[in-house]
Amino acid sequence: MSRMQKLAQQFNQFFGYQGTHECHAPGRVNLIGEHTDYNGGFVLPAAINFGTDIVAAKRDDNKVKVLAVDINEEVSEFALNDIQFDEQYSWSNYVRGVLIALQKVFPKVGGADLAVSGNVPQGAGLSSSASFEIAVLKCFASLYELPLDGVKAALLGQQAENEFVGCSCGIMDQLISAMGHKGHAMLLDCESLDIAHSSIPAALDLVIINSNVKRGLVDSEYNTRREQCETAARAMGFKTLRPATMQDLQASKDKMSDAEYRRAHHVITENQRTKDMFDALNAADMATMSRLMGESHVSMRDDFEITTSQIDYLVEIIGDVIKEQGGVRMTGGGFGGCVVSLVPKNLTEAVKQVVNEKYEAKTGLKASIFVCSAEQGAFAG
Repeated sequence: MSRMQKLAQQFNQFFGYQGTHECHAPGRVNLIGEHTDYNGGFVLPAAINFGTDIVAAKRDDNKVKVLAVDINEEVSEFALNDIQFDEQYSWSNYVRGVLIALQKVFPKVGGADLAVSGNVPQGAGLSSSASFEIAVLKCFASLYELPLDGVKAALLGQQAENEFVGCSCGIMDQLISAMGHKGHAMLLDCESLDIAHSSIPAALDLVIINSNVKRGLVDSEYNTRREQCETAARAMGFKTLRPATMQDLQASKDKMSDAEYRRAHHVITENQRTKDMFDALNAADMATMSRLMGESHVSMRDDFEITTSQIDYLVEIIGDVIKEQGGVRMTGGGFGGCVVSLVPKNLTEAVKQVVNEKYEAKTGLKASIFVCSAEQGAFAG
């Protein structure tokens, strides 16, 4: 029985009738382009075969009732004309925030019963929240036949997370969940929202390794990095780091602190690496992909200072196995979380083996390994 079939059964058992619509939205992993999104830069994520499933049906009133199958079968119920922040069931605020944003564009949206289940690993930085938001938007768009496209859905999801949930995320997570293509990575220009797709060579597995390092500092350090990037941009006379070149950075070096200089150095070089990675993927140029991912990791370690010793060790031991045949780097906000690796299929078992044999012995932590594929976004047709 598939996950969706099981969820349909659980909907039927709880609500006492059959759901009419099934929706899925994927999580994501970012192949390259870290901390570039809020600087108006480029990112290269892929939607993955972990995500959020929803079985739903319309109600004939304005109420929404949500069964969270994975969270002790908790139930949240609210009226569309009186949506309040829920302190008790914090997961339900993603649904509530999305519906506030959706009603501003489509005021005639009605009620629904929903059963929700997700398998994006929590706390791994693979964007379970954006997957949840996009799945809810796809669901209501399907139930009420709304003319909602993927870009608009992504913007509504981001708005819900920023304004209602209270997390100042960029647009990448929602847009890749909505618009990813099977077998492809998506180059996103975070300033213009232009997107282009590059194929991931079929000979490669997308392997994600969760370090299981507890990410304690991420919020405060994230805000500090944003401020340092903004200060560096102003020192060069720009609103964001997007238009800045290495020449601009060198010319203004004496107007910023060493930390601000290095943060800007990372973003400027990472933008170029991300565009180069898009081309290398399309050309199936393994050696260039390997070099770019390696340079990205070093830049995050030395210039942006967001890796940890455990993450660095994972990158080192995986790199020793795949060498120039694949690429490996930290992915996500930093201070723990995951490593992403493009691994030749014939080396995937060797990568798993080296992580299982060496990582726990060195760090005292057990890594979680996910062999993934690039999947279709919820609105990608």
